[in-house]
Amino acid sequence: MTAATSTTATGSLRERYAAALMPNYGTPPIALARGEGCVVWDVDGNSYLDLLGGIAVSALGHAHPALVAAVSEQAGRLAHISNLYLHEGQVALAERLLGLLGADGRVFFANSGTEANEAAVKLVRRMQGAGRPVFVAAEGGFHGRTMGSLSLTGKSSIREPFAPFGVDVRFVPYGDADALAAAIGPDCAGVFLEPCLGEGGVVPAPAGYLKAARAACDASGALLVLDEIQSGIGRTGAWFACQAEGILPDVITLAKGLGGGLPIGACIGIGAAGSGFSRGDHGSTFGGNPIACAAALAVLDTIERDGLLAHVAEVGAALSAGIAATGHPLVAGVRGSGLWLAIALTKPVAASVEAAARQAGFLVNAVQPDAIRLAPPLVLSDGQARSFTEALPGILTEAAALAGQVS
Repeated sequence: MTAATSTTATGSLRERYAAALMPNYGTPPIALARGEGCVVWDVDGNSYLDLLGGIAVSALGHAHPALVAAVSEQAGRLAHISNLYLHEGQVALAERLLGLLGADGRVFFANSGTEANEAAVKLVRRMQGAGRPVFVAAEGGFHGRTMGSLSLTGKSSIREPFAPFGVDVRFVPYGDADALAAAIGPDCAGVFLEPCLGEGGVVPAPAGYLKAARAACDASGALLVLDEIQSGIGRTGAWFACQAEGILPDVITLAKGLGGGLPIGACIGIGAAGSGFSRGDHGSTFGGNPIACAAALAVLDTIERDGLLAHVAEVGAALSAGIAATGHPLVAGVRGSGLWLAIALTKPVAASVEAAARQAGFLVNAVQPDAIRLAPPLVLSDGQARSFTEALPGILTEAAALAGQVS
């Protein structure tokens, strides 16, 4: 596939994009027109195997019949009512999420992951009061782009240009249980952690780390918030990644895969945290709207009906093994679990790997200079996974050439 120029439909649309939209994303390299399952087509008719899934969002792939039917039917009945009124879908979705967690609690619905985390920040602050002003978060962690969530994001390059913040955050090295425990003092209101760093490069927590975090919070009176915006809803082969560790946080936040492509987020308060807000403490005009809830229920129903948790574990293991088996000198290893993986590279050439993969018909993400993120739809087939691992050596060799390096 050749680079887009103004003589192609992609090139023309890129030019219009650059002239009309703010430059915060740059100008994306391709323009997608439609999708089916795990395959997408650009406006020039080129097809790609989507191994990113809208950044871990398109849980059922593209144009899944169950999702299309649920959204279409709901849009034909009732699209929006605000939270001045209730509707069956919102209640049913909250009940379903609590059932999957196996815990008593309450749910607040938002429209995105960063909004879910903003709700969690306010919930913790409301419960803990002014005497505990400090939050603890991890270096390399990512919790969103809005001001409260950004203050907790442990990546200085995207956080510092927007300082100062109204949240006092103490950052600790991710995975260091001793450093975490030392940071959680009597002034700490809450601890925000990902079970596996997502934007940080799909870096799983060391065994026992989340249990240590739970114990440290219990000892100090701080609340534990787990950001499962990328890891939740089947991404790792379990409904929630924290279930593999056998712990429950005080608050869990969700988004991305929950709506399967429709915007929805959730902040779930467990136990006492479920009742931490009083009437009027927080709100959202669009949060938990009928269409988004219908989409989320269709996602949960389909994952359960089609046995996708076991499928994710099986295909993810095969995909990981296939990557490791390439033996290519650019592959340092594979991280992650289920269908949430990172190809660790021996050199910082991830951007070239992303470009070479795209030229070969695969969409992947250079999440870090030396890491490629894979977060495909949960319906990825064995054959589709195998097509990527078979093409990977050639992609990596091409990437080395693009980067001007010797493979």
